[in-house]
Order: sequence, then structure tokens, then C-alpha cells
Amino acid sequence: MWLEMSFKDIFKKFKGIFLKFWRSDGKVSLIRDVFIALLLVLIILTALWSYTGQWFGAPMVAIESGSMMHENEPFGRFGTIDAGDMVLLVKVNSRSDIVTYADKDSDNFNYGKYGDVIVYRPYGYEGRDQIIHRAMCWVEYNDDYGTYTVEGYDLYNVSSITIPELGLNKWVHPKKDPRGKSITPHSGFITKGDNPITNDRCDQVAGSICDVPIKIEWISGKGRGELPWLGTLNLLFNDITSGKNTVSNVPSDCIICLVLLIVILISIPVTLDLYGYYKDKSDQEW
Repeated sequence: MWLEMSFKDIFKKFKGIFLKFWRSDGKVSLIRDVFIALLLVLIILTALWSYTGQWFGAPMVAIESGSMMHENEPFGRFGTIDAGDMVLLVKVNSRSDIVTYADKDSDNFNYGKYGDVIVYRPYGYEGRDQIIHRAMCWVEYNDDYGTYTVEGYDLYNVSSITIPELGLNKWVHPKKDPRGKSITPHSGFITKGDNPITNDRCDQVAGSICDVPIKIEWISGKGRGELPWLGTLNLLFNDITSGKNTVSNVPSDCIICLVLLIVILISIPVTLDLYGYYKDKSDQEW
């Protein structure tokens, strides 16, 4: 029968089925609502995956700490990374995908400073919490001579690295990781949080973060854009299940903004329902 129908007839038949499904009541309407909700979620996820390149992975992360906060941020803290924010993660494939702070690229100004903000697992350990800090510079290690080159700070083939701005003073690659496992010196990124109070030194000398340069394969992605405040809900659920208290790191003004946002989002459908109710009532009176 389908072969005998024209394309126009087939389209008309499918249109009729769709409209009947769309306007249906009862149990079919519940199925329709669930289908539409799932479709919207799929569309949003597909858009996020396409933008970030994190296919079937986590395209964003909730920020737990204030290590990337800046001083004198305005109310609501737009444009910087704060506890309670959700940050989109774009996939990183090679060193060239990341611009560092030392490059001072005017076209790469992210979250209040030059350079890319990256998310990585210290030492590549899967069990460790991820860190989101700024890539400050790239350290190139020369295996033949055991020397370091940091072009962003005009250091070439030096036996140790001294960069006062990053808290590095005659730094050399450690021989063992925190687990006592031997480490082969390697090239990688020097990273640092933006918070001048809690992160006055780079991660490689902070003592409890990651005292070796960050390899490309340890990086989950680089930050691009943010959804302010919404990550607080994620932190709340995680705290309930894990016993942590990360919500306490969220600034009070961000909590206020989140509450106001939730109130606005709830009030929109309520207002529309009330408007429809009074409009129908007014029409009936006439």
C-alpha cells in the first residue's frame, strides 16, 4: 500500500498521526510528555557534545572550590570561575590546543586573565579529584641534557627553573610521586589557581596538588563559558551522598542569585497558568 502512495500522501498521513498523538489526552498524553522531555534532553546533550567534542562524556563540571576566584568581583560574579559555577569543557587533543598565560594572547582572554583554564587529574590518577586551574606556561624537558626550556619566560636549556611570579625557585623535576613511585622527568604545563590568597604559588610547588608538569593526556578539557550558580545544586546532591561540605565554598551572593533564578523560573509557568485561568473565566462571564 505504501508503494502506491505518493510522497505527498505519505507526508499527509504521517502529519495526521503526529497531530493525533500531539493532541491526545489520557495515558497517551503522559507518553507524549515523557517523549518530548527526553527529546529535549537529547537535543541539549547533542549540542553540548558537538560544541565540546566530549562525545558521550561529561561536557561540563561543577566547581567545588574557590581556587579560581578573583578579588573584588561584582555581585553575581559573572565572567570568572567560582564555587557553584558549571564550566563547559572543550576536548584537548594536543599542546597546540592550549594557549598559556605566558603567551599573553589578546585573542585568548578567559575568565578575567590571559590563557586557557584546564581541568586535569593530578599525576593522571583516576581516583584523584580533578583540578581546574590556569595553564601558566609550557615546560619543555630535554632528555639528552636534563635541562628545561620555558619560552614564555625566556628560559632556555637551564638546569633548574626560577620564576618568582609562579613561586618557582630553582625548581627541578621530582624523582618520585606521592605514592613513592619513580617519575621520569617530562614536559608539561605549569598550572596555578587565580585566587591570589589561597593560590599564591603554582600547583607544582603547592605541596598537595601536583608537583610535576601536567601532561596532555592528564587533561580532561579546557574551560569555555560558564553557567553561573547552577552547579550549586550539583554540589548539594554530592555533599548529601558523600558527606562533604563543598556547598559552604559557594559565595553568599551566588546563593542569592541562584534562589532568585529558581523563583523566576518557577514563576513563569505559574504566571502563564494564572493568566490562562483568568482569561478563560473572563470569557465565560461574557
